[in-house]
Amino acid sequence: MNSHLNNKFSPDDSEQSELNHLLLAEIKPFQPSQISHQSVEARLKARIAQSVAHHAALLTVRAKKGVWQTLKTGIRFKPLWKGTCGNSVLVEFSAGATLPVHRHNWLEEGVVLRGDLHMGDLQLKQFDYHVSPPGSRHASIGSRQGALAYLRGTSLGDKSATLREIIGGLLPMQRGVATTVYNDEEGWQELHPGVFRKQLLTDGVFASYFYRLEAGAQCDSHLHTQDEECVMLSGEVFIGDLLLRENDYQFAPKGSIHDDTYTDVGALLYIRGTA
Repeated sequence: MNSHLNNKFSPDDSEQSELNHLLLAEIKPFQPSQISHQSVEARLKARIAQSVAHHAALLTVRAKKGVWQTLKTGIRFKPLWKGTCGNSVLVEFSAGATLPVHRHNWLEEGVVLRGDLHMGDLQLKQFDYHVSPPGSRHASIGSRQGALAYLRGTSLGDKSATLREIIGGLLPMQRGVATTVYNDEEGWQELHPGVFRKQLLTDGVFASYFYRLEAGAQCDSHLHTQDEECVMLSGEVFIGDLLLRENDYQFAPKGSIHDDTYTDVGALLYIRGTA
């Protein structure tokens, strides 16, 4: 029965040949004009020039790029950016490694990117945030399983400043209180569909946040009215045509522009910028 229906409703070879002939007669070959080639080329060059101009002011340090420096046995760090109030670095701990007691020269923020850290009774896990005011004294910092952390406002990378912190740590007095924000569901605010923000710290001028973007979320382009630092904690985002991945770092100076931001897989970011 199926064969009968196919024969009944399918054109025979002569009908198909005639149909093909009629279709081919109406299809005219298309040759792109020289003007079309020039127009496409001009648009591509303009897009490339715009991308280069927008990204020229941005400092991007890829997770697999940069130069690691040994701090002590089992601990190394990678400089990201040098600021007037401390440096930004990635610091990596081998299992069992520890840093000595020290006193902070500047406000120091840290995010655990991988593994665990402990300071006395305080236990920090992946994506936990910890901030210490200037003058505060840190207990010895260690890791049981090994860890990777982002620090900003640190003396690492400046030998004389690091020495001052270690010597200052020998004095028992404490100034200021450190604060910890754990990786949990508390404090998140939805800014617009698929984009959530969690405030970590603010002084009215600068603020630090976690941003969580669901898959498909977008953010409009914006001008930076203050210096901005960004660390990709997980996932991926496109800033214009620039792709940032896990543990990539970017510094955007005051006056620079971020193009539209988009993620097709979702992302978690730490950002410090305008309050």
